[in-house]
Amino acid sequence: MRKLISILALGVAALGFSAGVLAQDAAASAPAAASAVAEAASAVAAAAAPAEAAAAPAAAAPVPNKGDTAFMMIATALVILMTIPGLALFYGGLVRAKNMLSVLMQVFTIFALISVLWVVYGYSVAFTAGTPFFGGLSKLFLSGVTPDSIAATFSKGVYIPELVFVAFQGTFAAITVALIVGAFAERMKFSAVLLFAVLWFTFSYLPVAHMVWYWDGPDAITDEATLATVTANAGALWAKGALDFAGGTVVHINAAVAGLVGAYMIGKRIGYGREALTPHSLTLTMVGASLLWVGWFGFNAGSNLEANGVAALAFINTIVATAAAVLAWSAGEALMKGKASMLGAASGAVAGLVAVTPAAGFVGVGGALVIGVISGFVCLWGVNGLKKMLGADDSLDVFGIHGVGGIVGALLTGVFSAPALGGLGACDYIKNTCGVHPGIGAQVWIQAQGVIYTVILSAVVAFIAFKIVDIVIGLRVSEDAEREGLDITSHGETAYHN
Repeated sequence: MRKLISILALGVAALGFSAGVLAQDAAASAPAAASAVAEAASAVAAAAAPAEAAAAPAAAAPVPNKGDTAFMMIATALVILMTIPGLALFYGGLVRAKNMLSVLMQVFTIFALISVLWVVYGYSVAFTAGTPFFGGLSKLFLSGVTPDSIAATFSKGVYIPELVFVAFQGTFAAITVALIVGAFAERMKFSAVLLFAVLWFTFSYLPVAHMVWYWDGPDAITDEATLATVTANAGALWAKGALDFAGGTVVHINAAVAGLVGAYMIGKRIGYGREALTPHSLTLTMVGASLLWVGWFGFNAGSNLEANGVAALAFINTIVATAAAVLAWSAGEALMKGKASMLGAASGAVAGLVAVTPAAGFVGVGGALVIGVISGFVCLWGVNGLKKMLGADDSLDVFGIHGVGGIVGALLTGVFSAPALGGLGACDYIKNTCGVHPGIGAQVWIQAQGVIYTVILSAVVAFIAFKIVDIVIGLRVSEDAEREGLDITSHGETAYHN
């Protein structure tokens, strides 16, 4: 037993000695092991660094919000609704029955024509970098625009699919050109309308859209140097600080001036001033005006490009200004003529919609209310007193409503966008805050410059385009065709069968 205990004691001692030796060896080798591990980790990190650097941009790429995307697709569909059938029925009801289909056909076909031209070259010219007055050709046929392409909004880090932006802006181009036909309705050749549409769209609509709306987006602005670069690359009127939320200059003034030039150059309708050229269906005109009002929510709220509080402001402003204009026009008409008419109410609605368009997301609700009241009264004068002064047969009062209303709205945007009057002003993307306003007088002058640019460019382009069309095709149908009606003579069909 003692022998066994002695053997065990010797074994324990040996193990203790061995453990001590191993501990000393481990302590001695620890620095070397740690150094080896550190070197290995450094090597792994060095090898991984390029891969991480390469992966970083892809991981940081912004992803469009599904809510904003859905909102913009609905807004785009609403603008299509306000064109076909809204504008088509509004105009169609205002002409005589024998010309009903001709107006529907012109609006419908222009929408199709401009939609095609928009993706071929229009979007590229309007919304790519070029000069301050004209974009480039880098996106012809939407080259490089894929389902993964993104377009900037008005907030840093917020984007929508570029294809949605392309579609939305394309509807603006189409309705702008379609608006013009109301000025020379009932007397222009169908082929001449289409050729004019191509020329005017290319050389008037696209430059004005580029001048007013093109810029590189908020994320391109981080300091004074980048702001200067963005301003240099932007459209001429954007660089000046012109405010046009949804198209007071780009759409309404632009189209109205072209229509007025056309009314002068094509001449008055047979019997104008001697015969009653009354609307054949105010019912359809009211339906069209109602569709315009509904579709205009896409026009104005959608122009914010995001589903947020500013879009909500543009939405309610579109209700308030339009309602105020209906009441103002009706009241003015009752004072002038003793009765308020359905045609007047519908016209007042369109006047309010037009006037609030440039202001929708820049002014408070109170400002929208005042804009609506003023536009109702002023546009009533535009289709009565001003129309007589101008002496043109603007068949459906395109200039009296869209031109006068657009000018009123553009100028009053400079007033009511001031934060002191409840407006939002512009945004400072260096500080990432909004409420910037140079003062009412200064902003109104900037707005006036936008109006002047648009009036001159549209008038000159329209005059030249009408001249070219007259030489190539001829502008006006024959006297016999005009008397019989364009439905039969231009399209071989009639709107109604007795």
